[in-house]
Amino acid sequence: MAKGDLVISRVAGREASGVADADPVTTEVIRQGLNAVADQMALALRRAAFSPVIYDMIDFACALYDSEIRMLAQARALPSFLGTLGYCLEAAVRNVGGPGSLHRGDVLWSTNGYDNGSHPQDAVVVVPAFDGGKLVGYAVIKAHHLDIAAKDPYCTDTTDNFQEGVIFPGVKLFQGGELQKDMYRTVLANSRSPHALEGDLNAQIAAARMGADALVELRTRHGAETFELSMERMFDHGETMVRKCIERIPNGRYIVKCALDDNGLTDDLVPFQLAVEITGSDVVIDFSDAPPEDAGPINCPFPATVSSARCALLGLVGGNEMPNEGHFRPLEVRARLGTLFCPQPPAPIFLYGWASDQAIEGIGQALAQVIPDAVSAGSGGDLCALIIWGKDASDNYWIGGMDQPVGHGATSGGDGGGPLIIISCSGIRNTPVEVVESRWPLLVETYELAVDSAGAGRYRGGPGTNIRYRAMRDCYVTAVVERQRTPPWGLFGGCQGRCNAFVVHWPDGSTSSYRKATALRLPQGTVAEVLTGGGGGYGPPAERDPGEVIADIREGYVSEERARCDYPHAFVSQEGLGVTN
Repeated sequence: MAKGDLVISRVAGREASGVADADPVTTEVIRQGLNAVADQMALALRRAAFSPVIYDMIDFACALYDSEIRMLAQARALPSFLGTLGYCLEAAVRNVGGPGSLHRGDVLWSTNGYDNGSHPQDAVVVVPAFDGGKLVGYAVIKAHHLDIAAKDPYCTDTTDNFQEGVIFPGVKLFQGGELQKDMYRTVLANSRSPHALEGDLNAQIAAARMGADALVELRTRHGAETFELSMERMFDHGETMVRKCIERIPNGRYIVKCALDDNGLTDDLVPFQLAVEITGSDVVIDFSDAPPEDAGPINCPFPATVSSARCALLGLVGGNEMPNEGHFRPLEVRARLGTLFCPQPPAPIFLYGWASDQAIEGIGQALAQVIPDAVSAGSGGDLCALIIWGKDASDNYWIGGMDQPVGHGATSGGDGGGPLIIISCSGIRNTPVEVVESRWPLLVETYELAVDSAGAGRYRGGPGTNIRYRAMRDCYVTAVVERQRTPPWGLFGGCQGRCNAFVVHWPDGSTSSYRKATALRLPQGTVAEVLTGGGGGYGPPAERDPGEVIADIREGYVSEERARCDYPHAFVSQEGLGVTN
């Protein structure tokens, strides 16, 4: 294919299988069994992992696939990896010679961002599952590792993907159960923090092995024929559920314009648009009008683009079900080769997730006019991520990371939630203060709700946060704080929330603001302050219940001064409300 050619992703076998003779009760038992195995993989990984980014933040995804690379179950963890594990799996198996080259005891390892749909730090382990001598499926885990030999532990200024981490293009770490010692040593040698990498990698392998064994055991318990019939019915059920929801959306093509603050290299805004096209029970998410691939690392590999579309779709119509391949049958994703949402190597992709995050929010915004009861106003829209590192007294690297919660948009039924992690990473948790202060030379001076950060409306947005980290010794930080230029939008007369911000308070009393910065030196005593955005409001502020306004003041969400500006109707009669004049 050449640049500009249309790339289309759709699930193979988009039509229902028509299987009617699978017992529905047995099917549900098997479906829940698969979901339980996926969740058990996640639990095993967390219990065995070395790094807080895995065991506390839950920056990973675990899934089971059948031998045709159809997703059977994915654990409750990181939604932004939704469905990308199939791309990882397919590429890794292809790169080692195809399914015929696999044997019991093999473990595959990949850090190829273009195959995996993310930067190399989100590395993939694949364990094939064999029932006797027959390949019956796979257990796959993608997890974030602290350092895979990028130019810096985290980057915002790369200009090609070779600067972003060592590329293992799908290799065997174990072959037939035997550790490939040279390959294993090579993996560990390409990290500033090999002890952490080894601990997290071994946990990842162990959890995937457990998942593969449990998949075979579940299949054996019910019998191969029953298992496979129930699997087809399970896919059909997922498809039917999603199609019924899509049918309620009016047919049409709905376009939205989005933007990234910059590309990490220059200060120029990076606008893009996408379209959502509804026809009956089919939906197309169309990225084909996206701009050409960028010089900076904001390009989003096509697997991650597909994942963003799946995440947005299931967020609207998924019914809180754990997904399987059937849920994706109604969806088609389009992009053009060589563009922001379908780049080609060696275009840099380290910040791939920041484009996909804005796409997820944009898909909801595009549909707001036709399904107003199913969408929310805009959120803070970013992880506001800080990755901080340095060396300890023994000259060994320590590396820590914090994602921050933001305010979320109000809906037709109530105030916005928050502070919470954004939807694409909603399985992630912020790093607990106790972990930050015990593991790294940082002091968390402030962690509070941000008064007046939420957008006003009939229903107000959720508040953002104010967080201050003090460096207790010299260290470095890479900061990625998006949505400083595009505030969280309100809907149907609701007001905008505040934007995100990142401010560094230097020891000499001066301050500097940054959107994206790599390896910024923080001398001892420096304070890094993150101000996360609030959610947008829904409906006109004049329609907000005065009692709710007064309650917000009492609870500290809104100052009286701001409330008098946004909700003057609430102060027409203040008798008995306890508000100071």
